[in-house]
Amino acid sequence: MSGPAPIRVLDFGQVMAGPLAGRLMADVGAEVIKIETPEGDSMRGRPPLRDGHSAYFGTLNAGKRSVVLDLKTDEGRRDAFALALTADVVIENFRPGVMARLGLGYEALSAANPRLIYCAISGFGQQGEGAKRPAYAPMIHAASGLDLALMDFSPGAERPAPTGMFYADVMAAVYAWGAIQTALFERERTGKGQSVDVALMDSLISMMIYEVQEAQFPQARKRHVYIPVKTSDGFVIVVPLSGKNFAAMLSVLGAPEWGDDPRFATPAGREANWAEIMRHVEGWTASRSSDACEQLFMAAGVPCSRYRTVSEALADPVSVERGIVGTVEDGAGTFSVPNPPFRLSQTDAQVRRMIPALGEGTAEILGALTSAHEH
Repeated sequence: MSGPAPIRVLDFGQVMAGPLAGRLMADVGAEVIKIETPEGDSMRGRPPLRDGHSAYFGTLNAGKRSVVLDLKTDEGRRDAFALALTADVVIENFRPGVMARLGLGYEALSAANPRLIYCAISGFGQQGEGAKRPAYAPMIHAASGLDLALMDFSPGAERPAPTGMFYADVMAAVYAWGAIQTALFERERTGKGQSVDVALMDSLISMMIYEVQEAQFPQARKRHVYIPVKTSDGFVIVVPLSGKNFAAMLSVLGAPEWGDDPRFATPAGREANWAEIMRHVEGWTASRSSDACEQLFMAAGVPCSRYRTVSEALADPVSVERGIVGTVEDGAGTFSVPNPPFRLSQTDAQVRRMIPALGEGTAEILGALTSAHEH
C-alpha cells in the first residue's frame, strides 16, 4: 500500500525568505514546485559559484522541482492558476498586490480551491501603509531597532555594524513554515484553507524579547551583555554565572585577590560589574591560547567557548555526530548545506539531495496537468 500523497507546495518565492520557507517544506517531505521566470531566480547567479552553479541558490532550493512559467503572459498565468488548483500550499514573497494583479492572489485562488493555504511573506504586511514600502532585510534590520540595539552592546561603537547576515529573511521563513503547519492542522479540523501573512518586520521585533520590554520600561542600568576576552591567538567567551562557576573560575586563575572584592560576591553584583571582572580575566587569558583557556575552564566546570570560524564549527565532532549538515547535488557536483535544526522521531526531516536545474520539471509537471484535464 502506498501512503498518502505528499503535501503539494507551489513556491513562487524568490531570493531568500520565500525559497527558504519552501525548502523547509521539502525537508519534511512536501512536494515543492518552484515557479521560475524564463531567466530563473536571480539567486542562481549568486556566489559561491562552482562551474556556474550557485551553492547559495542550492542551499535555499534543494529538494524542489523547477517549473518555468512566464507570468507576464496569459499562458503562464493560466498554467500557474491550474497548478494552484492542485496545490495544498502557495508561498510567495512578491511585493503586496503583485500576485493579485496577476490573477493569482489569495481571493482568486481560494475561490477556486477552498482548501488552499496561501502564505504571503512581505516586509511590513499585506495591508496598510507598510505594504507599499520596498523591503529588503538590511532595511528591516535598521527599521526594527535591531541594529541600534546591537550597537548599544558595543561600547565605543560610533555607527551600527554593517549587515551581512539576513536574519529578517531567515526568521520570516521559519515563522512562515511554522504558520503553514498550523494552517494545515486547522484544515484537518475544518476542511478549509486560509491566508497566512508573515512580515519581516514582525519577525525581527519578535526576536528582541528584552528590548521590547525595555523600550516600555527603561532601566537605570544598561542591559548586561557577555564580553569576548582576548587570548594569545583569538578570543574566548567565559560565562561564570553562578557562585559555583565564579569560584571555579577563580580557582583556575590561581585565586587572585581581586576575587574577594565585595562587588563580585553576589550574582547581581557580578552582573553589574561584568566588564571589570572580564578585564581581570583577560589579564590571565591573554598569554594563553584559546584552546588552552577553553580546556582549562571547561575541565574546572566554568562555561567557556573559544570563538571559532564557521568551518571549525562544521568540522566539530559534535556537529558531525549530530548531522548538522546534509549532502546535496547539482550540475557541478555535491556539497553540504545545513539540515533543518530539528529531528522528529516519526518524520524524515532532512534536506533532500537534488537541486533543480532551471525548468527541469516543466514538461513533466505541466504535462500531468494536461493529461488530468483530458481525462
